[in-house]
Amino acid sequence: MTIASGSAEGTVRIAVLASGRGSNFEALCSGDTGRGRVALLITDNPGAQVLKKAERLGVEAVYMTPGRYRTRFGIEEEGEWVSFMRSRGVGLVCLAGLMRILKGPILEEYGGRVMNIHPSLLPSFPGLDAQDQALRYGVKVSGCTVHYADDGVDTGPVIVQRVVPVMDYDDVESLSARILEQEHLAYPEAVRLHCSGRLAVRGRRVETCTGS
Repeated sequence: MTIASGSAEGTVRIAVLASGRGSNFEALCSGDTGRGRVALLITDNPGAQVLKKAERLGVEAVYMTPGRYRTRFGIEEEGEWVSFMRSRGVGLVCLAGLMRILKGPILEEYGGRVMNIHPSLLPSFPGLDAQDQALRYGVKVSGCTVHYADDGVDTGPVIVQRVVPVMDYDDVESLSARILEQEHLAYPEAVRLHCSGRLAVRGRRVETCTGS
């Protein structure tokens, strides 16, 4: 089955969901996202640094409670996030360091329109501390992956990957910094392709179609 993703016409309003410092949020605001425009930031962390970046960049930003759970949303609270995004005309949701697994209303409302970025070449090293996992395993290359989110942990179809060599001298900090540079290029690229209507999902494969 083929599922067309994105729209070939008009502006796509993007909501970025983040928990921390927001470097990928900033990259999406400043990078070439084509028809996509970051219109909203929502965070589950009232002290997140990303809130200051949103204020500086003139992007509407709000803290919303995720509920009482540590690693996932409460169903009622997640529904409130969805209602708020719907009220702002959001067409694409980009996860940028949101430390919660999606299981309910966000995926139901925005199925095929939720992206995530992860600092490894998935399916290798999903979950937390991916750079440390890669170093401990002894791989020669790592990188980053932008994928469509599903209800698993970093298991959705891959859109864009970028490769980063692992040097003999690398530690978690140095490898993470080089991967982050590539994340800031890969995420806007994936959003640009999605918003131009050039992506199609066939099973686990995300294919890039010709077009604008």
